Amino acid sequence: MVKKTERRKYPRIKRGDISIKLSGEGFDTITQSLDVSASGLYCKVSERIPLMSRVQIVLSLPNDKIPSSPIVLKVDGVVVREHSVVKDGRVEHYDLAIFFDALEESKKKKLVRYIENNA
Repeated sequence: MVKKTERRKYPRIKRGDISIKLSGEGFDTITQSLDVSASGLYCKVSERIPLMSRVQIVLSLPNDKIPSSPIVLKVDGVVVREHSVVKDGRVEHYDLAIFFDALEESKKKKLVRYIENNA
């Protein structure tokens, strides 16, 4: 049996409770995470956002210490994968993978700490 090794540099957690605001040229939408890491995120949106689109992201991470005060991170990214999810012959939504291409070290540390505490 061949053991599959993890290729990702940063661990990823599947969380659907991280609020995400995505904006860019011609779109502005709010969604929830499907999973997140210190290098990017995976989410679903109602409108198609083409590959290689630059996006501005506002992540609202749940804060266990102060539930009424989420940890808000503003980051930039690029859509590296997108595909439509079709149900009953029509597009239900689009799944997006977004890479954080210019994440500041302080924000990366906050994300890593959040992921480690919630894995």
